[in-house]
Amino acid sequence: MTQTLTIQGSTGSVGQSTLDVVRENPDRFSILAITAHSNVESLANQAKEFRAKHVVIGDDSKYLALKELLSGTKIEIAAGKKAIIETASLDADITMAAIVGMAGLEPVLASIRQGKKVAIANKEPLVAAGDLILSEARKSGAKLLPVDSEHNAIFQVLEENNRAAISRLILTASGGPFRTWTLEQMAAATKAQALTHPNWSMGAKISVDSASMMNKALEVIEAHYLFTMPAAQIDVLVHPQSIIHSMVEYRDGSILAQMGPSDMRVPIAHALGWPNRIKNASQSLDFTKINSLTFEAVDPLLFPAIRRAYDCLDAGNHACIALNAANEIAVAAFLDERIGFADIGFVIASVLERAQTTKLTDLESILAFDQKMRESAQTCILNKQTSTRKAV
Repeated sequence: MTQTLTIQGSTGSVGQSTLDVVRENPDRFSILAITAHSNVESLANQAKEFRAKHVVIGDDSKYLALKELLSGTKIEIAAGKKAIIETASLDADITMAAIVGMAGLEPVLASIRQGKKVAIANKEPLVAAGDLILSEARKSGAKLLPVDSEHNAIFQVLEENNRAAISRLILTASGGPFRTWTLEQMAAATKAQALTHPNWSMGAKISVDSASMMNKALEVIEAHYLFTMPAAQIDVLVHPQSIIHSMVEYRDGSILAQMGPSDMRVPIAHALGWPNRIKNASQSLDFTKINSLTFEAVDPLLFPAIRRAYDCLDAGNHACIALNAANEIAVAAFLDERIGFADIGFVIASVLERAQTTKLTDLESILAFDQKMRESAQTCILNKQTSTRKAV
């Protein structure tokens, strides 16, 4: 049976991999809608190839360009944030939520409210609004399907009928490009070095997050919400080969692990096909070429982001929002080469220190607090730049 599919963020890394899976299964999926922030050429090409019914560009200034590129087609075209949210409300059988950052929160909530399957590939909405997302899913009956390779791995091996017997969830981490570096080397890391991941091909923001291991910190918070698991029962283990994607340990001593190649098409195919399995063009693991599987503890001095995740869960969702907001702003500044790599952690620590404790339960208060934390991060970066110029 053909299922309708909406892809939020179709021109990004996850969006492109999702369309690769669709190419492998042309009879299974019909593209209802695709959206992108500003990559108008790629969006138009995707729309024509997959005969999408609705196409939205987030950047209003690109609307006329998109309209021209799709002239002569019957595709419905729109632009702007409001249009992206409205498109997320379309009655798709499956939605791939792959908009990077907090920008994906409102669209993913709109999709969840339709009560269908929502494949969640962006960490930030769950980190900042986990309780709200789960509440909306319960109300609508939507099925949340994790796409992050680690959470998808846990989803595949977590036995719901034995949930009470789970001892812990073990999230594996590659360690990123700076796993064997010193603090001094990391402080001088360049943008190019931070973007060069040893195992995965990913977008710029998540690549930097991997270099600082903030991606794993966010995944700890995400796992807490997705699997209703206390933080004390979630561990992180460095696994440089990225072959075991995560594990679930049970009280009888059994540990179930999901393995696969370092290819996002594997968890994407699982989410799109669930509860069945569908074709995927990724290469199979060749066990004869795997010399060893190694594991290490996380170095807390090199990667303080992990400890911060647990501290934020203890403090409350305001701290999780502050952590995510400060990181998004700091990573963007690093990618713009306005601050150094070590400054990312400095900005995050400064924002968390100033974040006032408050309970945030509805979308409006969450978005308002998120904006306040982003402004705090921007101020911190500006002050640091000013003091650096004065020192010079």
